[in-house]
Order: sequence, then structure tokens, then C-alpha cells
Amino acid sequence: MIKFHPTDKQLTQFAEGNIAATQALVISAHCDMCPQCQEFVQAKSREFAKDIENIHTHEHTDPAFEKMLAEITAMPVIDVRPDITPRIELDGKFFDVPKPLQRFVKHTGNWSKLLGKVWQAPVEIGGDYVANFIYMEKGGQVPEHTHKGNELTLVVNGEFSDGINDYDSGDFLMMDNEHVHAPMSEAKEGCLVFSIVDQPLQFTSGLARLLNPFSHLFFK
Repeated sequence: MIKFHPTDKQLTQFAEGNIAATQALVISAHCDMCPQCQEFVQAKSREFAKDIENIHTHEHTDPAFEKMLAEITAMPVIDVRPDITPRIELDGKFFDVPKPLQRFVKHTGNWSKLLGKVWQAPVEIGGDYVANFIYMEKGGQVPEHTHKGNELTLVVNGEFSDGINDYDSGDFLMMDNEHVHAPMSEAKEGCLVFSIVDQPLQFTSGLARLLNPFSHLFFK
């Protein structure tokens, strides 16, 4: 059951197209999994479209532009969806991903083991941000850390806990330097998440702090 969602403000900004591209990507993937947020965004989009329509009715519009727009909207919709839905694969395990993330499956690099039972596959999304699919096997744990910047995470499949809350498939997380957590999965099938960060992690506990000089390895 999905318990953690973007804020109403974030969803409204997303509906208006007035939000950072990285947030838009993760929020759109969350909405694909969350009927509640999907309905909220659709309602806001209708409100926004109505406002634009009201503005246009009070403005002079070029007839040639109106004709071109009418021709475009009359064009048939071409279904360009692939015959086979892209999925993430790791050691014979296959995971479905939300539709907004499916186009990035082909841009996902090879899996590498981070620590113990935690695996990482880099995803090329462009820009200066670092995106990864991260898989925690049962018993897998990322050492306690905070963030020098921001981290956006979507639980794609499975469950994990981090000492702050328990998360399930579809949950949306946004962490910054005010959060300290240690993600760990005890789910039988483990947990797959999609994560975007803009700065390396900062490990905060025990021997893991010795990894801080090498934290850029988690930011690649």
C-alpha cells in the first residue's frame, strides 16, 4: 500500500509543468503507480487547461495558427509502444517498471555490487544528476548516511525500511541533509528502487565513515 506521496504543491507544479525535470520524472513514475496522485494531477491539469482556455477567449488569435492547431489535433494518434514492455533484469530476476521509466531501461548500465547484498545499475538521464536502479537483496543494507544534496527515490518493487519509516512499492521519498537513514530490506524478494542524487552520500556511522573519501563511487 502506497503511503508516501509528493506534496500537493509538488503535484500542482508537476501538473503545470513548473517543476525541475528530475522531480517531474520521479513524480510521473509515482503517479503511474498511484491512482490517488494520478487523479489529483488530472484534476489540476483540467483546471490549468480551463484557465488557459479562458485567457485565449479574451485574446486575439491568428486564424492561421488556429487552423494549424486544428489540423494537428485532428491527426490520428500513432501507437509507438514496443511490443515487449522493457523490464529490468538482475541475475534472472525481472522487474516491471512504471511507464515513465521504461524508456530509460535501454540506457541502464551493468549491475555492480556496492556493499554486501546491495547492487547498483547506473541510468543515463542526462544533465548533472546521477540516477541509479538500486536493488537490495533480503538482508541487504546501505550504511547509515545523510545527503550533501538532495535524493529522490521511488520504490519500484518490494519493501524496505530505513530507521525513519517503512516503505512499499510506489512510495515516493525526498531526502536532504536533514535526514539520516540506513535503508535495509527484509522482504523475501528484496527491494528495487530508482534513485536520483545531485551530490555524493555522506556516511555518518561506525566504520562506514571511512568510506566518505570514496563516496564519489556512490555518485557515478
